[in-house]
Amino acid sequence: MLDVALAARISPETLRKIESGRVATPAFPTIAAIADTLGLSLDAVWTEINRAERTVGDQSAPSAERRASLAS
Repeated sequence: MLDVALAARISPETLRKIESGRVATPAFPTIAAIADTLGLSLDAVWTEINRAERTVGDQSAPSAERRASLAS
């Protein structure tokens, strides 16, 4: 992790906060620097973010069947 942080020119603490979710919305240049350091395209990062958000959204919202059973 230290190597990634230094290569991206961010502090290791900042990278730890991003990884743990303590920084809810990291700055775009920070994300771009991390992605570049890891050899990822911003498109790949965006796809992963959207996939994670959909997964979280799916888990937090009950299905129609579950809502019906809760209502009865």
